Amino acid sequence: MTDINYNSAASLRAFLDENDLGMRKKYGQNFLINPCLRRSLVEALGAETGEAVWEIGPGLGAMTRLLLDAGLKVCAFEIDPGFAGLLRNIFTDDAGFSLVEGDALKTWPTGSPAPYLLGNLPYNIAATLIADLIENGRYFKRMVVTVQREVALRMTAFPGTKNYSSFSVLCASVYKVKPLMTIKSGSFYPRPNVDSQGVLLDLREDAALQELPRCFYPLLRGLFSSRRKTIKNNLEEFLASLGGCIASAGYNGRSTFSAVEILRRSSLNERLRPENLTFEDFTVLAKTIVDMGLLNDVY
Repeated sequence: MTDINYNSAASLRAFLDENDLGMRKKYGQNFLINPCLRRSLVEALGAETGEAVWEIGPGLGAMTRLLLDAGLKVCAFEIDPGFAGLLRNIFTDDAGFSLVEGDALKTWPTGSPAPYLLGNLPYNIAATLIADLIENGRYFKRMVVTVQREVALRMTAFPGTKNYSSFSVLCASVYKVKPLMTIKSGSFYPRPNVDSQGVLLDLREDAALQELPRCFYPLLRGLFSSRRKTIKNNLEEFLASLGGCIASAGYNGRSTFSAVEILRRSSLNERLRPENLTFEDFTVLAKTIVDMGLLNDVY
């Protein structure tokens, strides 16, 4: 078993040098060296002994060790081949450990995911990874992730606030999102230029049963394409982008009437901006569009 001091930047640097393991900026590798924060994140996951956890970006295995010591079954996803080889060596005697090497966005196993996900997510893929999981119906009972604080603020934002975005609605469509601790840059090695934050995502009770209209996510992105415009103007542009399909259903995608009529049937004020709408408002709007038969040939 390889012995690593996960709590010291100097020790980690020496270990990496001794094992000829370079840090690759493209992978966004930053190790959480604060043991109290690592324990807090694992505890927030709330998984019971014997349950399965998927871990994104285990790095050198600091969080992995805590999960395994808690009696959990860990499937880790590691993109760095050097780190992957090291992880196999470190946890070779742990029956509850398995490893999937490669880009997590491309290596998800088929079938249902584990009930829990834990990840110190690289800044450059965090939002993309979370969005990909949600849009492809890969839901977890609970997720605990560490992300750039700016991303965390968008994940946890409420309607009407400056950080509220399509990503906020995306997360709210499946999870109850709660901010955890802010993590200062000095808690990582190498030290990033910005602070991070832990985020807890609990699966909504109705998420598994809820079937959103197929146009929900494209519509969501379309309405947030220009935050300064009203939902009427953004909806017009969204419909116009579908041009021929809208016209074939008896509506002119570029006409004001079609957008106004959709919003009227959805009981939404056309002067509102996207940041004023709740998840429920977006759902009603998407259902109205589907009920009017406008997107049958598209989604």
